Amino acid sequence: MGKKIMTVDDSSSVRQMVGLTLKGAGYDVVEAVDGQDALTKLKASPVDMVVTDLNMPNMDGITLIKELRALPNFKFIPIVMLTTESQAGRKQEGKAAGATGWIVKPFKPPQLLEVIKKVLG
Repeated sequence: MGKKIMTVDDSSSVRQMVGLTLKGAGYDVVEAVDGQDALTKLKASPVDMVVTDLNMPNMDGITLIKELRALPNFKFIPIVMLTTESQAGRKQEGKAAGATGWIVKPFKPPQLLEVIKKVLG
């Protein structure tokens, strides 16, 4: 059985592209439409890794990371930001919140898989 990865993005086309990329590489994929949706689903069914957007309605990616890092089951799981934001200040904010890595959109599927393999081992 493949490792389970949650992809969190308010754009259905991005979720679909990330999902197809990950499923094609043998990962199980769970989707969430924003940080609040992700938090609810993750509390019910943990995953091995989270790939999240930064800017989303209801709860953004930084808040999601802070909420997850406060929970014992999610203290150490890899969380990668996948976002259009590339400013150093935003990256620092993500890192301070507990993000494991940062990928700037648009991304290439091999680039995403390389980062995921690196952080999942």
